[in-house]
Amino acid sequence: MATGAELLVAGLERAGVRVVFGLPGVHNLPAWEALRRSPIRLVGVRHEQAAVYAADGYARATGEVGVALVTTGPGAANTLGATGEAWASRSPVVVIATDIPTSLKRRGVVGGALHEASDQRALFAPVTKATHRFTDPGEIASAVAEALDAPRRPVFVEIPTDRLSGEIARWDVVEFAPDVVVDPPDVSGALEVLAASWKPVIWAGGGALDAGTEVVALAERLGAPIFTTYSSRGLAGDHPLAIGLPPHLDEAGAIWEQADVVIAVGTDLDGMSTMNWRLPRPHRLIAINVDGADARKNYLPDVLVEADAAVALRALAAALPPGPKSWVDLAAIRTAALGRLRGEHPEELAFLDAFARAVPAGTHVVADMCIPGYWLAALYGPAAPRRFQYPMGWGTLGYAFPAALGAAAAGPTVSVSGDGGFLFACGELATAKQERLPLTAVVVDDGGYGMLRYDQRHSGVPAYGVDLVTPDFAMLAESFGIRAQSVDGLGDAFADALAAQLADPEPTLLVAHAALTPPPTTSPRWRLQGPPAWADPLTGLG
Repeated sequence: MATGAELLVAGLERAGVRVVFGLPGVHNLPAWEALRRSPIRLVGVRHEQAAVYAADGYARATGEVGVALVTTGPGAANTLGATGEAWASRSPVVVIATDIPTSLKRRGVVGGALHEASDQRALFAPVTKATHRFTDPGEIASAVAEALDAPRRPVFVEIPTDRLSGEIARWDVVEFAPDVVVDPPDVSGALEVLAASWKPVIWAGGGALDAGTEVVALAERLGAPIFTTYSSRGLAGDHPLAIGLPPHLDEAGAIWEQADVVIAVGTDLDGMSTMNWRLPRPHRLIAINVDGADARKNYLPDVLVEADAAVALRALAAALPPGPKSWVDLAAIRTAALGRLRGEHPEELAFLDAFARAVPAGTHVVADMCIPGYWLAALYGPAAPRRFQYPMGWGTLGYAFPAALGAAAAGPTVSVSGDGGFLFACGELATAKQERLPLTAVVVDDGGYGMLRYDQRHSGVPAYGVDLVTPDFAMLAESFGIRAQSVDGLGDAFADALAAQLADPEPTLLVAHAALTPPPTTSPRWRLQGPPAWADPLTGLG
């Protein structure tokens, strides 16, 4: 006999879970007791939303499942914003919440028990791919496997609190099946299109994140430039065929517009990457995606290969002879684009230079929805995949610092937040200190919500409600026992301070007093305006 909590933790262990992020409550304390005796690392946070953000950050950094454990009712509800971000960004996260005891549960009646909700699972239905109510907590291993199965998205699990505290006689051991050998998909249609192409482009999204070798191999066969989305930064590293620029820039956008075929791998060609689908539909489009509906929803492909990215790309590359060099001079394009930006935005490009000098190649970078984060998302070049995170699924302000807790559980990390976004979860400084996480939190303080201030002024109205009273962030961090420093600007002094803090294995905080102008990747500055491409009946969509 074992308690349900012991079966829950044993199930997590069997599923290979190494870290759980959570916050205790009266209903889930038995799980805390079982975790006390487990090799699983328990990271206790200060707010339930931070637990799921951290689980998401850990999942993005490692490719493993991220697990959050919270309590009933308001504890579960507090996670919804972060769960929605994980859903929109396709992160394999499992959110485990307790429910009131079964003895107090009455069908169709909310009696008013502590933390009782009318339908807790229904809260999570829109932001997860599945919700479960387990009376046998040992079944949790199946939920972990489900979150990791393609297409990856969060899974919610509800467990009645009395099923954690009571003893359970039955224990269904979930055995994980070995990897199944997948037959190569039919790529004949794609090969036929490529045979008539001489200006191919590859657009690699988050679904190709772990297929970087295969993306590069196909690009080399075709001489195809490679676009990477916010979710797949670092996938092609500094390979000569990596464009390294977003299509929001004229120079990079021209590559898309001149292509006679685009191979879209593991992507839905989302609105923020395509300027709300204003990029014209390619002359020919080949989509490779495990989810056919996802691949078809924005730009209708001429050929759809519904398969794992790596498997399909290997099949394509194997059938193609060595091809030409790139049909565009990417080095010249990058030089021209960056030179133009440096003339138009000298302070912003100086920030990117300083950041790149200071941050070691193996560091996880987690950027928030703030102006310096937008610049990093547009132009920062991580050395490898899973080294850069950005909340461009849902665009949740306040993501970076709590998500960085999870990334830091996997290795050295720097988060970049604005002063407004950092205050969403500044209490997690206590978590960083208590867990001694190798995390440097950068706060760029411009006195408010800088992007919203820009939006108002861009619209011709004076700023209102976007200027903030903020604390002395350095003193705030020091009150938690965290070493902190403040600098003016984002140039050399910032780079020196950031490099020194990243060399410290303990958590640190760096405040930079500066105000930047947003990059061309933000919607007020998009180069393409007008209706989306799918509003054109010739696309077959809309």
